[in-house]
Amino acid sequence: MISRILGLDVGEKRIGVAVSDPLGLTAQGVETIFTKGIERDVARVVELCSAYETNRVVAGLPRLLNGQEGHQASQVRRFCGELELRGLKVELFDERLTSVSAEKLLVESGMRREDRKSVIDKLAATYILQAYLDRANLEAKRKTTFSIDSEVFRIMEDLNMEQDDVVVLLDENDNECRFVHLMTLDYEGNSYVVLAPAEEMEDIAQDEAVVLRIDTDADGNDVYASIEDEDELEKVFERYLEIAGEDEE
Repeated sequence: MISRILGLDVGEKRIGVAVSDPLGLTAQGVETIFTKGIERDVARVVELCSAYETNRVVAGLPRLLNGQEGHQASQVRRFCGELELRGLKVELFDERLTSVSAEKLLVESGMRREDRKSVIDKLAATYILQAYLDRANLEAKRKTTFSIDSEVFRIMEDLNMEQDDVVVLLDENDNECRFVHLMTLDYEGNSYVVLAPAEEMEDIAQDEAVVLRIDTDADGNDVYASIEDEDELEKVFERYLEIAGEDEE
């Protein structure tokens, strides 16, 4: 079952609250809790989790610009510890500059100073949760990258394709492997192809993508080679996501 996530910006006087959509893609502000003591504040967060049918919470962890934690960070950790005692699953997320970003947005919108106080924490919570969701979704996409065990795939010649976007490759044992061609791209002087399995494969799940480098063998033939360098693999896949995102826009 897909669950929402509650986002918190925990301050000394106010606690901003946001919530994700059920798919974990977008965050929206919920309310600002004006602190009335840790017991009441924790109880209100528990109530909100119950209302949104979730036990997952992401709380912003304030850090100094040098990365160290100050007094407020210890207060946030204490508050989150109380939430965990109530059975909630809490993750801490670096919130540096989120309040500054929220304040800047409200100033640019023309909102009066006295009115900003009632919404800035809720907006900061939205920033925190959205940043968390964006990172989680990017990491999930990265995990779909797959490095083929076989070193090289040979491109099958003289084959009548049923679909223009289907690529049939031969592995080192001359077994045919059918892939859907997602993209061919150039990155830092090399060419790469991104493929998805067009049929069930023993070592590759249907929702995984394969990134291969286009190389040339000793006979001058094009081959698709697996990428051993994880850093290269990640960078190429990130570039693929960027291009795919630009195409969607």
